[in-house]
Amino acid sequence: MKTSHCTLPGCPPALGPYSLAVQTAAPLLFVSGMTPWDPTTGKVERGTITEQTRLVLENIRRVVEGSGANLAHAVSCRVYLSNLTPETFKEMNTVYAEYFGGDHPPARATVGTQLLGFDVEIECVVALGND
Repeated sequence: MKTSHCTLPGCPPALGPYSLAVQTAAPLLFVSGMTPWDPTTGKVERGTITEQTRLVLENIRRVVEGSGANLAHAVSCRVYLSNLTPETFKEMNTVYAEYFGGDHPPARATVGTQLLGFDVEIECVVALGND
């Protein structure tokens, strides 16, 4: 898979586990917004932002790996937080960095929004193809 992670003169640096832009020639997998659904209970769990973020990212990981790819090939994510504050952002971002904090993190946007029955939702785009 061929991707390029863009840093451009005159543009702000990425200040977290994300890239300003990612370009890919590979086919793409679009993972729908995942919620903190726990496969062991079969229910959406409403714990801390840390716990919810981990469940969400594990659900994304299962979908991506079940599709024959891996999170290292993620090119873009959108994070939705029901209560976007510096504290909830930091809590989410700490867990997010465990999954996407490598040398080439995906592009990302984080949005404060109203969610129904949970506090974190994340969608992801992953490049498919051979390394």
